[in-house]
Amino acid sequence: MNAQTMRRIRQLHLYIGVFFLPAILFFAISGGLQAFRLQQASGWDGAPPPAWMAWMGSVHIDQTVPHAEPSKQPAVAKAKAPADPVKEAERAARKRAALPMKIFIAVLAAALALSALLGAAIALNSRVTRRTAVLMLVAGRAVPLVLLLA
Repeated sequence: MNAQTMRRIRQLHLYIGVFFLPAILFFAISGGLQAFRLQQASGWDGAPPPAWMAWMGSVHIDQTVPHAEPSKQPAVAKAKAPADPVKEAERAARKRAALPMKIFIAVLAAALALSALLGAAIALNSRVTRRTAVLMLVAGRAVPLVLLLA
């Protein structure tokens, strides 16, 4: 490819990257939280999650805003069957086996978020493309909000 084509490809890459930066950050962070099921009441310690975690999880999983805050939703008591020691041991073994992958996903989410922020810093550093990059960044934040709240 000639230099002119490569310059246009880099410019297109810059604008697409800046436009999707807010969504990339959002989904990286919410996906990292979901690796440990922190958006659910049955997550890390069984306590209800903070409202912002439940909100992020709802948008990430269902592409919708929850209608009520999780702390205000009625608690549904589940009747527990008597525990089978063999099944409980198998469940605990699966949880231990899944932990390294969950940690990897959390590190991946953090790396993706950092990479997106570094890309934005690079995009906004160029005087030639700064104005368009800022406009794309604002549009990339506004469009999903409009679609989510519409």
